[in-house]
Amino acid sequence: MSTTISVIGVGYLGAVHAASMAELGHDVIGLDVDADRVAALNDGHAPFHEPGFEQILRRGLQADRLRFTTDYADLADVEVHFLGLGTPQRTDGNGADLRYLRAAVDSLREVLPARGGAPTLVVGKSTVPVGTARTLAEQLGAVEGVHLIWNPEFLREGFAVKDTLAPDRLVYGVADPEDHEATEAAVGRLDAVYAQILERGTSRLVMGFEAAELVKASANAFLATKISFINAISEMCEATGADVTDVARAIGMDDRIGPKFLRAGVGFGGGCLPKDIRAFMASAEDLGVGESLAFLREVDAINGRRRIRVVELAAEMLGAETTSGLRGRRITVLGAAFKPDSDDVRDSPALEVACRLREAGAQVRITDPEALAGAARRAPGLETEQDTDQALRGAELVLLLTEWGQYKELDPARTRELVEVPRIIDGRNVLEPRQWREAGWEFRALGRP
Repeated sequence: MSTTISVIGVGYLGAVHAASMAELGHDVIGLDVDADRVAALNDGHAPFHEPGFEQILRRGLQADRLRFTTDYADLADVEVHFLGLGTPQRTDGNGADLRYLRAAVDSLREVLPARGGAPTLVVGKSTVPVGTARTLAEQLGAVEGVHLIWNPEFLREGFAVKDTLAPDRLVYGVADPEDHEATEAAVGRLDAVYAQILERGTSRLVMGFEAAELVKASANAFLATKISFINAISEMCEATGADVTDVARAIGMDDRIGPKFLRAGVGFGGGCLPKDIRAFMASAEDLGVGESLAFLREVDAINGRRRIRVVELAAEMLGAETTSGLRGRRITVLGAAFKPDSDDVRDSPALEVACRLREAGAQVRITDPEALAGAARRAPGLETEQDTDQALRGAELVLLLTEWGQYKELDPARTRELVEVPRIIDGRNVLEPRQWREAGWEFRALGRP
């Protein structure tokens, strides 16, 4: 059964969610205050790179199930509203900046009475501090017929369409999970939206607002901790001559640990994980239990140190005693996005390393299949080159910092003919060291002898 849906905030999360809901057969209106973004989406142009997104965007538009607007009045008859606003890190601290979310809710409240008390569901998707949902529920509850469910997203960039249409679980946060009479109708309306997903056997968990908020924050904190843990072990490996890939493979065979997120490298980045763990720490401080999450400070610090370590290793490979010895040296960085299959350069380890090398005086050239426009905006003045071969020509050192498939598949013998000196740092531990060394390369990787 089709439902009329709005998605308020059509950045990365909201745009993918809007197009995915249209793909499920619903009638969807996406709303954003950015008129240029709205125009691009209405024309079928994806404002970011995400595999599969542009295809479902255009299918939704062509089927007249999807459109985008800047006017809240267009949402007056909508049955289910999704909130997909960003919650960036505050400029004055680690906490989440909720002003965009709050502004959207204030604007939405003005049009909700047009439903005349008919059942209306507001569904939060944004990552927020504990307590946000309950505050918003109180504000929205003043409008007759309106109920709030908090339904956190668990999207991975590069897999966002798949993760929306085929999630591994659905979490519903409600005001009182024990009050089945009060929540049954609202839960049923959201079940109807996700009917095709639930029919495939996807787990659906109903819990309190606070638990639902903590699920998302806890998941991100755990993933960040696992990544920083193996990166800390890689520092031990460098000090002892052990190979971190051997250690990771062995401990990952333990069912209690598992192999995922145990690949040592230059660390995590992007618009979610770094800011979300900082917001989680800030939330704990606000609740008076800051010490319980104090370990996340070191998780964050370890992640930052990996970027500095790559710069130090670059200096070491180029025979410089300090980074000041990098002045004038020609370095090529493979990758600008924080991860492959994305054009997102927010808090990108690759881009930060490139900038640090440039600040040390090196001649840095950076290449990436999708993220160079974003890199140029974030780091104006950084030399960019779309063509991989051209980027490699004349380099004295190559750094692989985003594990795009085309970089993992580089032929070491052919690549050697392009560079001036065959030196490479594998910042993601995705290359085969013996293959590169046999081709004449000086090869280094984080946590490997």
